Amino acid sequence: MDQLTQRQARRIALAAQGFTDRAHATPALKTLERTVARTGVLQVDSVNVLQRAHYMPLYSRMGPYDVDLLRRASTTGGRRPRHLVEYWAHVQALMPVELWPLMRHRMEKYRSERGKWGFVASDPDLEQRVLDVVDDRGPVTARDLEEEFSAGPRTKEHWGWNWSEARKVLDYLFLVGDVAITGRNAQFEVVYDLPERVLPAAVLAAPTPTPQEAVTELVRRAARSHGVASAADLADYYRLRLQPAPGKPSTKVAVDELVEAGELVPVAVQGWKRQGYLHRDARLPRKVGARTLLSPFDPVVWERERAEALFDFFYRIEIYVPAEKRLHGYYVLPFLLGDELVARVDLKADRAARVLLVPGAFAEDGAPAGTAEELAAELRRLAGWLDLDDVVVGSRGDLAHALGAALGR
Repeated sequence: MDQLTQRQARRIALAAQGFTDRAHATPALKTLERTVARTGVLQVDSVNVLQRAHYMPLYSRMGPYDVDLLRRASTTGGRRPRHLVEYWAHVQALMPVELWPLMRHRMEKYRSERGKWGFVASDPDLEQRVLDVVDDRGPVTARDLEEEFSAGPRTKEHWGWNWSEARKVLDYLFLVGDVAITGRNAQFEVVYDLPERVLPAAVLAAPTPTPQEAVTELVRRAARSHGVASAADLADYYRLRLQPAPGKPSTKVAVDELVEAGELVPVAVQGWKRQGYLHRDARLPRKVGARTLLSPFDPVVWERERAEALFDFFYRIEIYVPAEKRLHGYYVLPFLLGDELVARVDLKADRAARVLLVPGAFAEDGAPAGTAEELAAELRRLAGWLDLDDVVVGSRGDLAHALGAALGR
């Protein structure tokens, strides 16, 4: 197969992401593990207007599930091994623990760039003092250490960046692998501890691959998760360098190695300006029977150029756009029906009123008849998963009236 239509590429990509896997009547830990094996990572984001970002890709593929499954998979307790740990894998993301050794080259890169962390260089003893406290008291949050390591009162200037000294140092120690994230508290604050108290001993004892070996394995995993992709898509999945540079690992070198080994097959994809690469184990299903909503941070759409190339779907998140300039809304989710993105909806969970709000609903060009009814059914399912009692549709968007009528029926 040296040529693919856009629709074939789309179906391959959706199958690789788990949208053709047989549903389990009651999703269990094995369902979650199967799903994460498809997605590779679960991006973490603090926005909670609907549901935290890392929960949504699981819902999109597994259907309504007990979110405690994810907590169990990403914590350590008793004899239960930890399956997932947070690190800067795509961006901040939950990843399988076995990826930790593959991230060591990234940790060393951050360590070599220590001079960029001015707050660290200004007090050479601060890192060790914080690390000693984590060793002695862990697990801890930055807030737990804030007063002890404060260089003075915190200000409200520079919203989002007025971190305490403790937070800055802990973040640096996390990036270089001297501490790990053991979980998050009820306020979604990061809880840090020593890696040996967070990760399985076998993971910590695993040999460290060379930087290029690590990049090649990450590209291999990205190719499995994408099914078919350009080199730029493969680099983006784990945020890798695309082009070779003296002494640096690169995606281009990894792609060449995998093509030579027969794991990647160069293909031309209809409408793509870039060379495509098909993973040798990728499946082309006859159809995709999906009906679900996708988070803005879902791997299917997080690389916006890829989403446009696969689905003809132009998508930008508008959280940071002033309200009066937004085209579609604050937190807008694409609606996947079959193998097409046919609509998008602005959503908000009003937990106090126990209502799923839909301020805006918009059909894509060529959306099939019955889109409103299918979307209404999906919104009811989502509301039930979120423990909300009703769905209320606003007036914005060309699909709003039909969607409201479908929900009324």
